[in-house]
Amino acid sequence: MQDLTPLFEPVVESMGYELVGVEFEGAGGHGTLRVYIDREQGVSLDDCAAISHQISGILDVEEPIKQAYDLEISSPGIERPLFKLADFERFAGRAAKIKLAVDLQGRKNFKGRLQGVADTRMVVIEVDGEAFHLPFADIARANLVGEF
Repeated sequence: MQDLTPLFEPVVESMGYELVGVEFEGAGGHGTLRVYIDREQGVSLDDCAAISHQISGILDVEEPIKQAYDLEISSPGIERPLFKLADFERFAGRAAKIKLAVDLQGRKNFKGRLQGVADTRMVVIEVDGEAFHLPFADIARANLVGEF
């Protein structure tokens, strides 16, 4: 499936929100399209409904998804997903979990403190005092970890 971010971002931003990211999970002919939005003052249920209305219109016209799916609009929450390289820089110093699509030094899962971005395409995370440089292109999923 194509990346839907360029399709949604202009509309979401024109309404005063940040498009955090878009993900699609599909199994058995039915999927879920999740669109994460945010803004400084937070996101309410009414905000999600307004964005849902606009994105539904785009999806009806463009028809980028060829199977049955549910549309979910959500705030990123405490365990905010990280989609863009800039997210790893923005949240440097915060605790995070990163799952790679391929093994790196015999492992795929890293939980530690984000250190930012190096060499423009490497995400740096410190795990138990050791810095790991993870290729951004190999990241399958990443999110912040709530610290209480």
